[in-house]
Amino acid sequence: MTETRHTKVLIIGSGPAGYTAGVYASRAMLEPILVQGIEPGGQLTTTTEVENWPGDTEVQGPDLMVRMQDHVKAMGCEVIGDIISDLDVSKRPFTAKGDNGTTYTADAVILATGARAKWLGLPSEEKFKGFGVSACATCDGFFYRGQEIVVIGGGNTAVEEALFLTNFASKVTLIHRRDELRAEKILQDRLLKNEKIEPLWFHELEEVIGTDTPLGVEAVRVKNVKNGEITEIPCKGVFVAIGHAPANELVKDSLDTHMGGYVVTKPGSTETSVPGVFAAGDLTDHIYRQAVTSAGMGCMAALDAERFLAEQE
Repeated sequence: MTETRHTKVLIIGSGPAGYTAGVYASRAMLEPILVQGIEPGGQLTTTTEVENWPGDTEVQGPDLMVRMQDHVKAMGCEVIGDIISDLDVSKRPFTAKGDNGTTYTADAVILATGARAKWLGLPSEEKFKGFGVSACATCDGFFYRGQEIVVIGGGNTAVEEALFLTNFASKVTLIHRRDELRAEKILQDRLLKNEKIEPLWFHELEEVIGTDTPLGVEAVRVKNVKNGEITEIPCKGVFVAIGHAPANELVKDSLDTHMGGYVVTKPGSTETSVPGVFAAGDLTDHIYRQAVTSAGMGCMAALDAERFLAEQE
């Protein structure tokens, strides 16, 4: 059944940015509606230990997001399990269409759609996706108990995934195209001290090799970027951890973007190129990309939206 719902503030996305925006918009008596999107809780739901959330020495990512959801609901924000498939910001009130048939109209919109994993784009990677190729160690690491696996990448994501996978795997090979990691120093130290992890420098993934019936990974072919030499490494799992791209599908043609698709906001603000549309979190942040900075931007977006709506009146 199709229905139309109107709200002063529509929040799209349910990571730290979206939930924090919901808390602040509710406290401002704006009676916001928050639509959770394809991954309720965002990227933190696929993380294990979070050690850099203030007030928690260590907290499980999914637990933290459940607490945020409970908090935003307690403040009076309506949280809806729907996916926005179309957003029209050409005129106010703005119009969003949900997969469940609901049309949402809003006087202001806060975009907090976050980011999602990047892939290499290899045909063999696509073939074995979900059958030995993954971008989420916390989702799939359990399936590789006692097996040899490889991780592709050299940033925080790759090192965190490799370290986590040592809980299950007999050996983790980290494949990186350079000979130094971009990850935080504390993570690098942990990785290099871990006896289960073997870094393979100056190599990149060429092909995932496996069986067709049943679909399953047996090895990877990697190329030495210096001399072109091909090596085959036996493994049962391949974890691609080369970073994330902003989830900008709803607005890439209607809002100004830069740096590979991140939504542009005005300096010191969450205002986008369309008045009344605000962006927060990993959708707009190509520098910090932390849960705590996303939450801060969610607060800013709600305060910016409150100010915008007051000016309209």
